[in-house]
Amino acid sequence: MHIVFGTASATALAAAFELDSSLQSEILSFEDDLSVGPLFILDTKDGQLARQQWWDTVNEVPPPPPESENISAVPEGFTRVADLPKDVQLFRGLKARLKAEEDLQLCIWAGQNARDVTGYFWLVSQLYDFSGRVQIVYLNNLPFLNEKGGIFYPTQLSQILPREFVKAKKLARPVSLAEFELDGDEWRRLMNENAGIRLLEGGKKLKGEPVTFLDKDLLAAVSAGPTKASKAVSQVTGKLKFPVAEHFLGWRVKELVKAGTLESKGELKALKDFEVFLPGMGGAAPVAAEENIAL
Repeated sequence: MHIVFGTASATALAAAFELDSSLQSEILSFEDDLSVGPLFILDTKDGQLARQQWWDTVNEVPPPPPESENISAVPEGFTRVADLPKDVQLFRGLKARLKAEEDLQLCIWAGQNARDVTGYFWLVSQLYDFSGRVQIVYLNNLPFLNEKGGIFYPTQLSQILPREFVKAKKLARPVSLAEFELDGDEWRRLMNENAGIRLLEGGKKLKGEPVTFLDKDLLAAVSAGPTKASKAVSQVTGKLKFPVAEHFLGWRVKELVKAGTLESKGELKALKDFEVFLPGMGGAAPVAAEENIAL
């Protein structure tokens, strides 16, 4: 079974199956981007609930209506097992299969980015009992060929051509017992640090930063005058050397508006629905720009 982080990675890997039938196998994709948001005690139901509530806040999901019956098997606030975070449900199913199917082997694919590396740490911390059945393909400074035959160093699985996956699979190696222990410790460190955002510094080294870390970049994107919120977010993602989810940055824009650091015009709903500008601009272009036009 192949394990990836995100739909784009799953789609790219699946495209390689037509080229090599030996590569073909079930793909399990974990969708939560663990490089952002709270991780504290995420190995407990309370931690999982706190993270789910944070994502609901980011995505402006209204709280579910109260249920008449609660199940004690899930934390307070979750009314059904189906209310648990999707990735938690997926992992529960995976672990059950590993116990039931002794021949089941896992191959974790991770690009050189914070999302994949954080997801890898999360998985490995829980798979120690299945050591010997877990492999890793990590694109750590590995060269690949692009469509024109040139060499490049991808950070995302989705950047790799289907034929290159066939070659990459040969690089799969077992996760060692030492890695299970050390990387499990690293996951516990990340949970205790509970940073707002995690950045990959190289290898598998992650550095935590506060949730406001990218606010300065968002403010710079609107410094020239009123800007569609969607455009501001796109400008930031286009300049960053590392990927950050757009909906996370969209949440930060709205938080800056709520705090009064930015002002807005239009309905504060989808990013395309409103403009943002620095206080004092009044929704108009800067004075200097108007003077230049007059000249």
